[in-house]
Amino acid sequence: MSRYDIRDITLAPSGHRKIEWVKNNMPLLTAFEEEFRRTRPFEGVKISLSVHLEAKTAYLCLVLAAGGAQMSVTGSNSLSTQDDVAAALADDGLSVFAYHGATDEEYMRHIEMCLEHGPTIIIDDGGDLGGMLHEKRPDLMSEVMGGCEETTTGVIRLKAMEREGILRFPMVAVNDAKCKHLFDNRYGTGQSVWDSIMRNTNLIVASKTVVVVGYGWCSRGIAMRAAALGARVIVTEIDPVKAMEAKMDGYDVMRMETAAPLGDMFISATGCCHTITVDHMMKMKDRVILANAGHFNVEIDMAGLEEAAVSKHETRNNIMGYVLPNGRTVNVIGEGKLVNIAAADGHPAEIMDLSFAVQIMSALYIKDNHKALENKVIDVSSEIDDVIARKRLAAWDIEIDSLTDEQRAYLDSWQV
Repeated sequence: MSRYDIRDITLAPSGHRKIEWVKNNMPLLTAFEEEFRRTRPFEGVKISLSVHLEAKTAYLCLVLAAGGAQMSVTGSNSLSTQDDVAAALADDGLSVFAYHGATDEEYMRHIEMCLEHGPTIIIDDGGDLGGMLHEKRPDLMSEVMGGCEETTTGVIRLKAMEREGILRFPMVAVNDAKCKHLFDNRYGTGQSVWDSIMRNTNLIVASKTVVVVGYGWCSRGIAMRAAALGARVIVTEIDPVKAMEAKMDGYDVMRMETAAPLGDMFISATGCCHTITVDHMMKMKDRVILANAGHFNVEIDMAGLEEAAVSKHETRNNIMGYVLPNGRTVNVIGEGKLVNIAAADGHPAEIMDLSFAVQIMSALYIKDNHKALENKVIDVSSEIDDVIARKRLAAWDIEIDSLTDEQRAYLDSWQV
């Protein structure tokens, strides 16, 4: 029997419509659902899931439930939870603990409630489920086989736990799979970040100077789409190789201190803290736009900004204007939280179809192989990437070549 702590169960019909829309655009998950209804590979498995709780995640939950999993669900960001989608999942009999705009205390209570059914597998986005198990609820860890981590930030946290020798179960680094980061991080983030910025500001991007902080896969997508929209792009980096890549991709590269007075829009996507500080803000133009595309709201120094600001006011829905001591205003979208999901609908359905297919196959891998795995961060196998890529190509009706026996022998030989 399901349990839930949601805003309003009567919102469920709206959530069902959203889920049906994304289902019609997620062929990989649809195929898994059809297969799982026959095979029930997760029968008897309890899955605790913490991912941005909107329609695409909801469909992932329903696919896993179709495979026999007992699902306990929460969100990975209080602003990304959509109340009607949470209500739809509860209406479908899943245990759901999340609502939009939860306080930090409520958010962590929901994380803990999501774990209380005693999971055998966790599916995490940012590391809060794993962190709660290790730090506060080790009593709920006895049946955990392992889990999957969706995002760069969560993988960073897990690798730190592994280095310190405190990771108690294996975790698959879903984020590092080719079918995840090459598409989700680059094309998904690139499109959804600009969708959010444009819909919330209603400002043109062409002619603007856009400063992108970092040049990992997410930042590359953001920079690529900014340039395509007609912006001048500046990249700031700490990694000399990535800085070279940004330069050769056609962008200006400089220190943040130098870029601060030049930008009209600033987007940080590094997974690190305080990449945009109050000192940087004091050098910025009046009415600049600041946005964060990293998992946690620490990239823009929001605490420092709250303390330094003379006043603040809502300048537009989802945008807070902070008046600095020099009289200039900086506009922050979505409270400095993950801009594409805290103030929009997140990645396109087709992109999340790929990412969640990796999640499903990784969860199956954990279920089938956990006894032979060490308590480490595990890479997604090339076989899983290959299967998913071929399924996606087939959904597009695309055929590709394969090696002949002669070509395979040539590649396997050292002789020309």
